[in-house]
Amino acid sequence: TKLLFPRRAGARDGHTSFVTMNFAASAGKPQDGSGTPLKAVQIDGQVVMKIVKHCTDHSPSLVTGQLLGLDIGATLEVTDCFPFPSAPVGPAADEEVDPDAGADYQLEMMRCLREINVDNNTVGWYQSTYLGSYYTEELIETFLAYQENIKRCVCIVYDPSRSAKQGTFSLKALRLTDRFYEIHKAGEFTFEKIADKSLSWSEIVTETPVTVRNSALAAAVFGELTASTLREEESGVVQSDLDRLHMSTNPFLERSLEFLSECMDDLASEQQKVAFYQRNVSRQQLQQAQWLQKRKQENAQRKASGLEALPEEDENAAKGVTEPSRLEGFLIANQVNQYVDQIQEFGQASLQKLYLVSGTQGVDNIAPRTPE
Repeated sequence: TKLLFPRRAGARDGHTSFVTMNFAASAGKPQDGSGTPLKAVQIDGQVVMKIVKHCTDHSPSLVTGQLLGLDIGATLEVTDCFPFPSAPVGPAADEEVDPDAGADYQLEMMRCLREINVDNNTVGWYQSTYLGSYYTEELIETFLAYQENIKRCVCIVYDPSRSAKQGTFSLKALRLTDRFYEIHKAGEFTFEKIADKSLSWSEIVTETPVTVRNSALAAAVFGELTASTLREEESGVVQSDLDRLHMSTNPFLERSLEFLSECMDDLASEQQKVAFYQRNVSRQQLQQAQWLQKRKQENAQRKASGLEALPEEDENAAKGVTEPSRLEGFLIANQVNQYVDQIQEFGQASLQKLYLVSGTQGVDNIAPRTPE
């Protein structure tokens, strides 16, 4: 199993870099992942509150932590978690960090949890994000590092910015697809292997349904709190209900469009790399064909003169042109799709709120007037 900690938080585009550290085998037992495929992730309510508090307290910096639980049948149960130490900021960021500090911290946490009889089996990790910017190569590398011993690990992604400002509980459980894992494990992520497996950009990471489970005692407490709140409000409307009508979604739309524009530039850059590679391959093939034709003519003249023919294999042809990896392009395509879905969701929610507010104010048509 590997330890992964954020190297530097608060990146401009919401991405996080990770440092991989060796970890003792006691942190997580190897799992074969055989049997029933994983269909759902069940998280205890207390774990959800821990993740939300950790990510929200450090926002907009990006943080991460460990998930603990049990892998039972078709459901992965997450029963506990603990945060990883955050990267130092300010003047302390320039100081040299002990590479074994993170591993020692996690070992001590696992030992303490074992002593109090808490589930200490590693089932994945969680991390915060900003406006859905989590499709990165670091995410894939982290998945591959965990899946060396934990075949059915998950990554819980939480977006505190959307949850705090929009009232949308943005919590997702991500997993690598088996087809992508087999291709990546076999070697380079080339076009031939992608075409052979018929792998598309949307089949790299899959989202697993998440259910939140609370104990009977916690459910009873929540029910009592909800009932007392409704008794206090004669109309049954509380402040949280009014917050859902907040119309200021423009900052989120603007940032999402900015990120989408950057992703489109990155995607165009990746396409230029592929086009440059294809041009080089075509140029090399043309040079090889010309060289082979010239060599055949030369051998024909040598045979006519009674000389031994020269070999018709070009030594420089074996070098070839290095094909760029398609992984970055696939991840950028996933990120573009994520931003487009967010923009569509923001637009639909804003339009619905606008219609609702216009109805209360007696406005029949909310469309702007066009000059005649």
